Amino acid sequence: PSVPRERRSVILETATRLVFHVMILLSLYLLFAGHNQVGGGFAGGLVLGLALLVRYLAGGRSELDHAAPVSAGLVLGAGLAVSAIAALAPLAFGGTVLQSAVVELDLPLWGSVKLVTALLFDIGVYLIVIGLALDVVRSLGSGIDKQSEEDGVTA
Repeated sequence: PSVPRERRSVILETATRLVFHVMILLSLYLLFAGHNQVGGGFAGGLVLGLALLVRYLAGGRSELDHAAPVSAGLVLGAGLAVSAIAALAPLAFGGTVLQSAVVELDLPLWGSVKLVTALLFDIGVYLIVIGLALDVVRSLGSGIDKQSEEDGVTA
């Protein structure tokens, strides 16, 4: 259910609509810029987790489910799998755990692109943090929703 009409904030809903997609872009920027600048999977995941929290606060459970229609456990498990594979993959090539390599590509539209294989590990961490944030917001939010429904029935 969405937030009851008497508890809705037009200012918060409007601000959320303006800021939500910007927060997603900032989150992705932090994920991809993390190897050469401040950021990475953890910081990017926290920003996206906060964006989902703001979406929940503005519109309730239905708004959060609309923004993230996936299972938190699925996102968390995928992140764990990607991180583990990225950490252990260098062993198959005679390297050490978490060893990183640089791959330089020449793409038609982008030009020269330099990728670091540690980005795969960061993507896994990013997914783990997002899954955890989704799980926390949904589980704590369900308690708040239940309490709100009980208050509405007794009032």
